[in-house]
Amino acid sequence: MKTALLQLCASDSPRDNLITTRAFLREAAGQGAQFVLTPEVTNCVSASRAHQIEVLQHESDDLTLKGLQSEAAELGIWLSIGSLALKTDDVDGRFANRSFLINPKGEIVARYDKIHMFDVDVSETESYRESAGYRPGDRAVVAQTPFGNVGLSICYDLRFAYLYRALAQAGADILLVPSAFSTVTGAAHWQALLQARAIETGCFVLAAAQAGVHAASAGKPRETYGHSMAISPWGEIFVDAGTEIGPVLIDLNVKEVSHARNRIAALKHDRAFKGP
Repeated sequence: MKTALLQLCASDSPRDNLITTRAFLREAAGQGAQFVLTPEVTNCVSASRAHQIEVLQHESDDLTLKGLQSEAAELGIWLSIGSLALKTDDVDGRFANRSFLINPKGEIVARYDKIHMFDVDVSETESYRESAGYRPGDRAVVAQTPFGNVGLSICYDLRFAYLYRALAQAGADILLVPSAFSTVTGAAHWQALLQARAIETGCFVLAAAQAGVHAASAGKPRETYGHSMAISPWGEIFVDAGTEIGPVLIDLNVKEVSHARNRIAALKHDRAFKGP
């Protein structure tokens, strides 16, 4: 099955980003892609909470969601919207970082809210407090599709191996890791973590990423690592998009999942233990 990872350099304008994303979707579908994946915060990359309050929408009104659902239906493709930044009705005003799986009719078949919040101090000059603006989800999600079971995750989730083991043991064949990784942590850990999650679970790992310096009309521009990747269930890198923007395609053969797991059946070898 031809699958496309869209590597984007989204700005803080949802309208502009939708135009770009739709064009790349058409390009990928024109090359034969039947399953297309976009990165984290496809609709808006912004470090300004004030700007986000101004431009973000609730799920029911979100122009990016509606536009990409329409595009998926027109093209007849499966689509993973890696995530959208969305307003919620939470009393504290925090947003949701929400992933969507869309079928070829344009229907939402699965939603997932990012569980693990990126609250870190990368260096003395680079820190993030995702939980200040976003509220965490509390539910892991595996969606059934005709080409395999898909486990959903987002970016910083990648560092929490138990989530991916739970997804695989719940039947996932393919793990999605849409991301907007920082350049520092990306260079240090991105590839190693993606390969580890694939090897540990015997799943395909597909990671569409944001890349480059993101244009900002408000606040400090963000810079992200890129290197969208597809990893085999044996840990092999099928594709590394580097920092180029646009779609990259791979052929996905889910039979490789059972082959890898038959060789090393680690998912069946959990044992209870005491301590520490």
